[in-house]
Amino acid sequence: MNSTSTHSAPAPRQWFSDGMAWIWALALADLIFHICFNNRYGYFRDEFNYMSCGDHLQWGYVDQPPLVPFLIHISRAVLGDSLRAIRFIPALASSLLLVQTAAIARELGGRRYAQLLSAICALIAPMYLSNGGLLGTNCLEPNLWMGCAYFAILAIKRNDPRNWLWFGVLAGLGMENKYTMAIFGLGIVVGLLLTPQRRVLFSAWFWLAGLASFLIFLPNLLWNIHNHWPFAELMHNIRAEGRDVVVEPVDYFLQQALLLVNPLTTPIWLTGLFALLFGARLRPYRLLGWCYLVCYGTLFALHGKHYYLGPVYPMLLAAGAVVIEAAIDGREHAPRRLQRLKPIVVIVLLVSGAYLAPVVVPVFSPERFLAYAKTLPFKLPVTEHSMEGAALPQWYYDQFGWKEIADEAVIAWNRLTPEERGSNPNGPSSTQACAIFAQDYGQAGSIEFFDRKLGLPWVLSGDRTYWLWGPRGYSGNCMIVAGDRRERLEQLFGEVEFVGVSADNRWALEKKIGFFICRKPKFGTLNDLWPKLKRWR
Repeated sequence: MNSTSTHSAPAPRQWFSDGMAWIWALALADLIFHICFNNRYGYFRDEFNYMSCGDHLQWGYVDQPPLVPFLIHISRAVLGDSLRAIRFIPALASSLLLVQTAAIARELGGRRYAQLLSAICALIAPMYLSNGGLLGTNCLEPNLWMGCAYFAILAIKRNDPRNWLWFGVLAGLGMENKYTMAIFGLGIVVGLLLTPQRRVLFSAWFWLAGLASFLIFLPNLLWNIHNHWPFAELMHNIRAEGRDVVVEPVDYFLQQALLLVNPLTTPIWLTGLFALLFGARLRPYRLLGWCYLVCYGTLFALHGKHYYLGPVYPMLLAAGAVVIEAAIDGREHAPRRLQRLKPIVVIVLLVSGAYLAPVVVPVFSPERFLAYAKTLPFKLPVTEHSMEGAALPQWYYDQFGWKEIADEAVIAWNRLTPEERGSNPNGPSSTQACAIFAQDYGQAGSIEFFDRKLGLPWVLSGDRTYWLWGPRGYSGNCMIVAGDRRERLEQLFGEVEFVGVSADNRWALEKKIGFFICRKPKFGTLNDLWPKLKRWR
């Protein structure tokens, strides 16, 4: 008899039975929490990039696949452009992750306490709290990874390889969200090869899953081929520039243990990891333990940022909760004090989660946050050298200063003659029509977002996908340029007029961005200059 025969074909469970109704209530509370606090600061730099890409739907972008731009395009059409509307998708995804984690615990054999404990661990994890408050590929990644893990568990538990097809569908969607899904898929395949579950490799359903995943990912793959692998070029340039902070093995582990999923939950996910790798109770699902080790080793070897591994932890938290519940309930003559541990553990975790929540959720004003940060027993991580010396951590300071930049662009625009402005805000109407050029996607996206309604045109940039969108028909005879040096501009233009600098925002990393109106180009046309403006780093 194989190890999974006792788990085959159980009666299907209802999503609101066996305590899951409490999990849904917890998820609703999490959603309300995010909606209450996700508009305290401002729009995040990367959110401008996703919205700009969503305004130009295509099958790929230099720094990301197309799923999030597509979703934010739909979301903005339905909900609008407010901060709460922009961040509704991440808030919803973060809340649903609690349900997914509890569902995994249930399928691993956990009862009500294991489901509740695993959901609370997911609730208080700083990374998932952060994901719930900012639009980005990170916000959907844990849902897609854990969706794959859930169907892998069902395939094993029910001895039904058809579930691998759903694994493949979610893996394909995951590749359309973020390419690190490939690392999780690699971990699952290695886990299958190293366990008795390798027999599924001979199942037609498993290969159909692979085909489904490939077909869903194919449009983005073709886009990358057609555009000469821009994402690979971007990653190469970032590595060559040495922009990312490379951490030592011990520090990398400590960042996982202390900063991603709450320090107090570390014993829980470590218990889950060891139970998956060595325990008899979870032996059928050992591939998940191997999957984690492969993901950890691969991302560390590639010098991936510490949060790249974050999506994998809910399955370990679920496994750990199942083992802890079994340890407490499984003894016939267990002391009453062990049962008392259950509510104590839950309360302690919730208190620690409340204490650490301001690290990633803007509960406080910036001034109060700095005072709060001094009480923390650890130093907040710096993932890029450019962030060193900033008063606030990157996920906060990048929510400041963008409206000031957009306001200065309006001042420059109002200095133009009617002919230079052109009559068509969607594109140039004459050879004199003035273009707006920004140095990076944050500047460009913020000007587009705040100023398009005022009649300003689409913004040009050499950064990321903006460069692929090209000059958009502008000649370059007149350009408003943001964030460049006057000396460089005078090499390119015969007439350079200084407009001013954006108002200072003390919390922003980008302060006092200069604006110039440039005329009489020395480079011919903007098409001639465009190849030299590429900025992929």
